[in-house]
Amino acid sequence: MPVLNVEIAEIFREVADLLEIAEANPFRVRAYRNAARTIETLPRSAHTMVAEGEDLTKLSGIGEDLAAKIEEIVKTGGLKQLEKLEQRTPAELADMLDVSGLGPKRVARLHETLGIETLDELKAAAEQEEIETLHGFGEKTQAKILQSLREQKEEKRTRLDIAEQTAQPLVRYLKQGPDVQEAIVAGSYRRRKETVGDLDILVISESGTEAMAYFVDYEDVDEILSQGETRATVVLRSGMQVDVRVVAQESYGAALLYFTGAKAHTIHLRDMALDRGWKVNEYGVFKDQERIVGESEEEIYALFDLPFIPPELREDRGEIAAGQAGNLPDLITLDDIRGDLQTHTTASDGKASLEAMARAVQERGYAYFAVTDHSAHVGVIQGLDAGELARRIDEIAALDEKLASFRLLAGIEVDILKDGTLALPDDVLARLDVCVCSVHTHFDLPHDQQTERIIRALDNLHVHILAHPTGRRINERRPYAVDMERLIGAAKERGCYLEINANPERLDLNARHARMAKEMGLKLAISTDAHSVSGLDFMRFGVNQARRGWLATEDVLNTRSWEALQKLLER
Repeated sequence: MPVLNVEIAEIFREVADLLEIAEANPFRVRAYRNAARTIETLPRSAHTMVAEGEDLTKLSGIGEDLAAKIEEIVKTGGLKQLEKLEQRTPAELADMLDVSGLGPKRVARLHETLGIETLDELKAAAEQEEIETLHGFGEKTQAKILQSLREQKEEKRTRLDIAEQTAQPLVRYLKQGPDVQEAIVAGSYRRRKETVGDLDILVISESGTEAMAYFVDYEDVDEILSQGETRATVVLRSGMQVDVRVVAQESYGAALLYFTGAKAHTIHLRDMALDRGWKVNEYGVFKDQERIVGESEEEIYALFDLPFIPPELREDRGEIAAGQAGNLPDLITLDDIRGDLQTHTTASDGKASLEAMARAVQERGYAYFAVTDHSAHVGVIQGLDAGELARRIDEIAALDEKLASFRLLAGIEVDILKDGTLALPDDVLARLDVCVCSVHTHFDLPHDQQTERIIRALDNLHVHILAHPTGRRINERRPYAVDMERLIGAAKERGCYLEINANPERLDLNARHARMAKEMGLKLAISTDAHSVSGLDFMRFGVNQARRGWLATEDVLNTRSWEALQKLLER
């Protein structure tokens, strides 16, 4: 089985973690982390690139040494450097870096002073109050460690973009199987949720036994949990569980509806069927023993006097009532997007030049594109101070003149300081087309203080958009404490907007808050936060999130022409 991009990225992250715990050169550590991000977001398989002899050093942040390591992983499935690091530093120590309150230096100290090597040992030490006695830790840090360990016990779900890297090649494989007419992933994957548990795949085939034998023979299968004539369950190398069911053509729509919708949505339809004297299940809608419909989802919804309900809405959060009343939203699509309002270049922590990003955006058919490099305040990355930003605005204006039928916008992602002021002066912010502000520090402020801090930033008349409003990183960092209803109201009052950050590591706002914004009358921006050319493709994840939040075209800022958008940005 070819090594997946996500597996290469994970190896590089493990190397970076162990190097950091061993207090290696921070630039070396960062190089591995940047390489992991580059590989994880590649639009193509690194395995294929190596097989075709492509020059990996052309990838952003990949030099000859890292290119050789990628080739080693692709060809052998492992990395000797990681094996050597694990001999010197217990690999389990890297797991502790996911625990809130622990950084590399603290992990190393816990190992050296208390002999802690595993999460279980860490938990025991915290419960026995051994950690709070160490210099630089204290009672609060110990409590934070325990809380984080409790949260980690919750089901670990896979980010949507990573699940795609598993699902897409598997579906392609299944479609090549014996007498297979169709294969599709249902469940939370089809509903485009931010994270996915198991993969539920439906296959149309007249030969179930052959299709199941073909499925379990997939080269990425690590363990076969069950195998029957119409259903098989396996665990893949990545640890993800996959259920494949064979269904007949006449039941395909019913099975797709049954296995796609959230349980509450399916139960709601079942209750409606009972009221009519019908029975609905994965085989169809039945009256007595006769199947009425079942081949398509559209005909099943029509039988209940409902329009087709898009998969993203099937959560039983009012979509059925809205369908009955004719009030389902005409959901936004990727084709509706006219521009991108948060991107980064090599002027801060991006991987591509201004012109390379502009040309790539232009090729995607957008009408405009905002360059919003970071302000200099963000500690670990290069950013722009006031003088550098002023020169950058002139550079953007000069390039804009060269770009026909396309508008290049001067912007910034300016840091919100602890007191709610901004990291750049008003005189330079006033020159920008788009000013995006965001929180990158002091995530642990109390609820009211964090809310007040952000609202104070929105008071600045030069601010247009609040980026990634809750600061979360899926499966990595929880949202900071903030009153979202109050924040949305404050943005609407001040004539500024919030962002749906399309980076699949963030997807922030979440769907619930996006819908809250819609209901409160606040328009949102969908921005990629792209730090590379390939990152521009994240837009589809942002649109997925907007659809889950019930957003139509008119609810999103960057579905408009630049002229119309410019008027909305005036404060």
